[in-house]
Amino acid sequence: MPDAPSPKDAAEAALLAESRDTVLSYADLCTAGSEAAARLAAEALDHGLREVRAAEATAAARGSARHPSRLPRVPLLLTAVRTTAAAWEETGRGHELDGDLRRWLHSDRAARYAGPPSGRPLALRGLRDMQAADAELLWLADVEALPTAVVARRLGLDPATVSDELAQVREVFRDRCRRGHVDAPPSAGCRAYARLLDAVTRSPGADIPDDLSHHLTTCPDCAEAAACLRPHGTGLPAALASGVLGWGGHAYLERRRRAAEARLAAGRPGPADDGPADAAPDGTRRARLVRASLLATAVLVSLLALTVSLMPFGATAEDAAAPADTVDGRAATVPSPPSTHPPSPAGPETPPETLPAAPTSTGATPGTPATSAASARSADPDPEPQGTATPTARAEDPPPRDPAACTVRYDLAGQWPDGFQAAVSVTTGSALDSWQVAWTFPDGQRVDRMWDATPAQDGSRVTATAADYNRSVPAGSTLTFGFLATWHDENTPPHDFTLNGRDCA
Repeated sequence: MPDAPSPKDAAEAALLAESRDTVLSYADLCTAGSEAAARLAAEALDHGLREVRAAEATAAARGSARHPSRLPRVPLLLTAVRTTAAAWEETGRGHELDGDLRRWLHSDRAARYAGPPSGRPLALRGLRDMQAADAELLWLADVEALPTAVVARRLGLDPATVSDELAQVREVFRDRCRRGHVDAPPSAGCRAYARLLDAVTRSPGADIPDDLSHHLTTCPDCAEAAACLRPHGTGLPAALASGVLGWGGHAYLERRRRAAEARLAAGRPGPADDGPADAAPDGTRRARLVRASLLATAVLVSLLALTVSLMPFGATAEDAAAPADTVDGRAATVPSPPSTHPPSPAGPETPPETLPAAPTSTGATPGTPATSAASARSADPDPEPQGTATPTARAEDPPPRDPAACTVRYDLAGQWPDGFQAAVSVTTGSALDSWQVAWTFPDGQRVDRMWDATPAQDGSRVTATAADYNRSVPAGSTLTFGFLATWHDENTPPHDFTLNGRDCA
């Protein structure tokens, strides 16, 4: 990554250290390659750091006056990525950007961010109208998906009370969004629905009227407001990410969630926990050594038990120590694993590798009694069947099954009469260059809008095709997209999920 801007003090150094990974993650979404992403991230950090300095200077000049309307530091640096990308497009460097981002930069949706503040996304206006510390807490917890203990340490808060503060901050954000939507609805036709939405969201148990439900499925601005105002559910992080970043918000949110899961799996709750190993206290190092020794002991015991279980009945330790491909010092036939495919009708199945047959025992001849042959067979507890055209499976072994190509999770984020919002997460076992996820709706549901994928529907069968920026998926990773849809009478979850034509579990 090219040189980042030089911090002027310890606070800026900490900000750059904490934000470099997040800025690079979003820059990678916005560009067509890793080298371009590194250059974009470096330029965005330089541009964003200047904006942070200017905002702090303005706040210091105002003294105790009302805080200036600005974004907190992390989302401010992220929006600097989008601003720098727009400058690349204008100066002839657009070929280094993602194709979907370039189209978005020339759309009406991008123009909202350059227009008057009243026309900008509601989540962006609500976040800018909050105190900087409150907005920072909300962003780090809900979008960056950092544990509350890590957020408390980063912002200098009390870990015992940070959860309660976060709940209060969420209510402050909803209040800002509520006032912004009711006082300045996106159009004259939305005015009555804005007040109705306000009343419904203030009473979580209230049913959504049919006319409001229909309006939410046809008005993206009011649907965005519903996600911001909903007191319960998963819509708030997505509303924040998409409202502030504009392009790639849902993809960025999914990346941050995967990064948080990876840190937790590695025993590192947050980026701030990444440090040199010798920085740990002596007690911590001793605990790690004890855990490592116990783990090594457990592994050795397991290997010993496995070795004993694989020894033939009546064998000795010397027999177990003999090479696997010899019996009494002579070459033996290597048994083939049971076939997982049906035999060819043309004739008996040919083993893939056949070694010269060894004598059954020392000095054995074709006239050796059957007892000698039986004792020789005891050296091979599972010999290859002899004299049969097809291998016979043992009765206790179930027929082998091909593993599923993927696992799928379907989350209903919210539902109202005649409409709902859902998200699909698919974990693939193999790397993908592109993907299509398909499923069947049992009750005639219809997809209206979809993000992070392109929808197509034929009757009850829906197909979601990857966008240009999320085609590649590493093995073992999860791809995610969401959509808005309509329903009538019943809204049973979909079934028959497939990934690139293969069934998902």
